[in-house]
Amino acid sequence: MSDLGRQSFTDKAGSAMKPDSQKGVFEQAGDAVKGKTDSAASTLQPQHEKSTTQKAGDTFSGNQNHNQESIADKTKNALGLGHK
Repeated sequence: MSDLGRQSFTDKAGSAMKPDSQKGVFEQAGDAVKGKTDSAASTLQPQHEKSTTQKAGDTFSGNQNHNQESIADKTKNALGLGHK
């Protein structure tokens, strides 16, 4: 379960697993806004205040703010589902 004020893990997974080519303009824009908002929340929330599950979720999604590609993005790109 994600921490209060953070994007749910199921929303992140659903967005990550749907190929960008199957998303409409508004869905892609919504995903981008949600991702930026969640990333900002990750930055503002100190590590010591994050739950264990949130820390794990941030690690998986790449929300550690080190400008590294997430595991989910690496998988999407390897399968040809990403936009890179």
